[in-house]
Amino acid sequence: MLQADGGTRTASITGGFIALAQAVSQVVPGSVIGDGPLTDSVAAISCGLIGEQVVLDLDYELDSAADVDMNVIMTGGGRFVEIQGTGEEATFDDQQLAELLKLAKQGICKLTEKQKHALQ
Repeated sequence: MLQADGGTRTASITGGFIALAQAVSQVVPGSVIGDGPLTDSVAAISCGLIGEQVVLDLDYELDSAADVDMNVIMTGGGRFVEIQGTGEEATFDDQQLAELLKLAKQGICKLTEKQKHALQ
């Protein structure tokens, strides 16, 4: 990642998958995700709680103001690879965790679509 405003880890994972898929297509021409060495895509996004508000894709300003900060990594098929959440300034409950995961999943679905578009 050459430049980002927060979320460098998640942006690197999401963009890195595109680079990997492009490299694989050079080595294995005609390969598609799900048929060949890549069984699924992967994308990552950050989310958090600022006060009682659930926020997606935290930039530096939002990340530093977040009471709870979470990174979620999922496959294009909707399976979790990693969930890393921290109560930076506050704790969070089951309902807030569910809201964070729901929002993260929506964001990752959008990122997965953008990855597919970039790889066409």
